[in-house]
Amino acid sequence: MTTPHWLFGDQLGPHFLTPAGEQGPGQGAPVVMIEARSVFRRRRFHRAKAHLVLSAMRHRAAELGDRVTYVRADTYRQGLRRAVGDADVTVCHPTSYAALRLVRSLPRVRVLPARGFLVAHEEFAGWAARLGGGRLLQENFYHWVRQRHDLLMDAGHPAGGRYNHDHDNREPPPRGTAALDVPRPYRPREDDIDAEVRADLDRWEREEGVRFVGRDGPRRFPATRREALAALRRFVAHRLASFGPYEDAMLAGDPVMAHSLLSSSMNLGLLHPAECVEQAERAWRDGSVPVNSAEGFVRQVAGWREYVWQLYWHFGEAYRHGNALGHTAELPAYFTELDADAVTARCLAEVLAQVRDTGWTHHIPRLMVLGSHALQRGWDPAAVTDWFHRCFVDGYDWVMLPNVVGMSQYADGGRMTTKPYTSGGAYIHRMSDLCRGCAFRPTDRTGPRACPYTAGYWAFLHRHRDRLSGNPRMRRAVQGLDRLADLDDVLHQERHRPDEAP
Repeated sequence: MTTPHWLFGDQLGPHFLTPAGEQGPGQGAPVVMIEARSVFRRRRFHRAKAHLVLSAMRHRAAELGDRVTYVRADTYRQGLRRAVGDADVTVCHPTSYAALRLVRSLPRVRVLPARGFLVAHEEFAGWAARLGGGRLLQENFYHWVRQRHDLLMDAGHPAGGRYNHDHDNREPPPRGTAALDVPRPYRPREDDIDAEVRADLDRWEREEGVRFVGRDGPRRFPATRREALAALRRFVAHRLASFGPYEDAMLAGDPVMAHSLLSSSMNLGLLHPAECVEQAERAWRDGSVPVNSAEGFVRQVAGWREYVWQLYWHFGEAYRHGNALGHTAELPAYFTELDADAVTARCLAEVLAQVRDTGWTHHIPRLMVLGSHALQRGWDPAAVTDWFHRCFVDGYDWVMLPNVVGMSQYADGGRMTTKPYTSGGAYIHRMSDLCRGCAFRPTDRTGPRACPYTAGYWAFLHRHRDRLSGNPRMRRAVQGLDRLADLDDVLHQERHRPDEAP
């Protein structure tokens, strides 16, 4: 009899069941899926995230029909025992250290290679070894992936004459507009499975003490393969052309802009990254999108997503404890509770409200509004990582650990990025309309209208002056401290800033 195959809740696409000899599940293998309640008891996840994951799992089980044994249990161990007893089982390499430890601790579970990514672990290890201990720069990795997979390449040369079109993809939002002039993204329709999930979540909160954060409105993200493919087609056909120029821009009235909203579908395993980048390339080759938009999307998927996945495993689990800047402050209640109404600074209030209402914002609000604020305030990077993991529908340990510890909080001291990513209010003012109508002014460092980002930026640079002055990319910024006649006032103000929301 074919060995049963265990699917985790982020392994829901058909490519996780494709037979591949000893490297894959058996042809027509029985499937095991386990819904472990302990996951939601241990951590306070966003309600919309819990809904999406459970909906996607239950939809996949409905698709598999009699082939699947779907167990609702308190723990994975308990569920697996109920599903297969002491029989052998296979499972694709999980996406977290905790899950990998679990499956490796079970005596009759055979772990197969990871799926759902473009680059295998062994291939990345070979690429890294060829650098001879040199830095694992994302741009170099991206070039290698493009070449290896022949993505946006013409006769061995990058499409459009260069690998990176980022220079063309940093436009601020069009002036005088509240939203980009692009068709809206795909929106799924809820069904009876969603109603069942919502009723279960209500009951868990009411009767079992499970607690969530954020709101669970109508489901915004795909929970099935069919929905995910529809979302991909709509993005490529109607939104990708506008994605590139405005991928770093922000508008209060249009938090989605021209972004794909496909990250949760890829991270649930509903879409394979290869089909996403191949459709983007096809759209460029048939002349329907400009090269900078196609390249910008390919870079996010084949460059950044793959890079983050590989660094998560390459750096090892100790990476999560990095705290090179010595930041230890606790996250305040307005942040952990997503209490946007308690925040005066318009940019932070708008972005927190987006997270509260949807469990999602695009990468610039994450990095330059939420992450930058946490960095400037000196919050514990492990707690910030946990917050992003729990509060975003596309947040998983492998996603958030490098993105937050390395990219956002510079807690690894520069192993992943060459500088801390933070700025004063001028950046937010230039790239958004979020300063309009704000009680603070992006140009003010002190006084009642001092922008918390502008003042916080200079206080951050001063606090870490010795470390950052030796960084070539930060040297000029640090030298700017000596030109501030009001630096003492700024520092005094920030030292005595109350703990409540800015």
